[in-house]
Amino acid sequence: MPRDLPIIDAHHHFWDLTHNDHPWLRPDHPPIPFRYGDYSALRGKDFLPEDYDALTGHHRVVASVTMEGEWNPADPTGESRWITQLHARTGRPAAHVAQAWLDRDDVEEVLATQAAMPLVKGVRHKPRIAAAPHLVERGAPGSMSDPRWRAGYARLASQRLHFELQAPWWHLDEALDLIEAHPETPLVLNHTGLPADRSAEGLAGWRAAMLRLARAPQASVKISGLGLRGRPWSLEDNRPIIRETIEIFGVPRCMFASNFPVDGLCGSFVTIYDGFRSAVADLPWADQLALFHDNAIRTYRLSLPLAAHLA
Repeated sequence: MPRDLPIIDAHHHFWDLTHNDHPWLRPDHPPIPFRYGDYSALRGKDFLPEDYDALTGHHRVVASVTMEGEWNPADPTGESRWITQLHARTGRPAAHVAQAWLDRDDVEEVLATQAAMPLVKGVRHKPRIAAAPHLVERGAPGSMSDPRWRAGYARLASQRLHFELQAPWWHLDEALDLIEAHPETPLVLNHTGLPADRSAEGLAGWRAAMLRLARAPQASVKISGLGLRGRPWSLEDNRPIIRETIEIFGVPRCMFASNFPVDGLCGSFVTIYDGFRSAVADLPWADQLALFHDNAIRTYRLSLPLAAHLA
């Protein structure tokens, strides 16, 4: 029998669509372009702690971190306030990554408000992205190289907030520029740099970009979001990406995460976490504890004991 492994899920969502406003998930809102294609299975459906718990199966999730779920941007702190209330009622989540729009006039006020909530450890602002590597436009409004956007990023350190980046790998050089300009701000790359193109050329581009980003010790990565449009999640598809990511960044800078309920469009929680565990089953037990548990404690400054003593 496999050894008991405590898991901290480093990236998932909760939403209560009955009471809260996530425009992209409302049945009456036009569907948005989505990397997994049809996401109608998510629309109009709440996802709360009891829904999460019903999916984890034999995996022992001891804590988790919620990610902003594109709450109505007219109220960028509303989701964090709701998550704080949810935590008060249920003890969940252990930490939250909040919404912030770094190029807005109200960024200073929003960051201060977010940082004042103890659960909030970092923020995410999905920057403007290009559809392909050759279409990247440096300095484009809303991009990571936009001076206005960068000015907002410069405010994170004073609030003790790290930054979470969701962007395809061809924008990672812009992220490296940000890190070099603001080395005091940690950056957590979401969803493994989005290696959706699994062609030899696509993987070569992803690998080179990840190697460049990994030169910055302030950068870490969440191994998550590995689903492929139109294909069920499989270890065969994803083991090479998982192992290369760990090789590039090293065990101390990698974390596993479910991205649920979104990645439920590609596979069950049990399938995905069984795959994660199988992909690293040959690594030392201390490394497995770091990847599934301890690295999340350090990244999100959680008041939980490390599991390294179990090694």
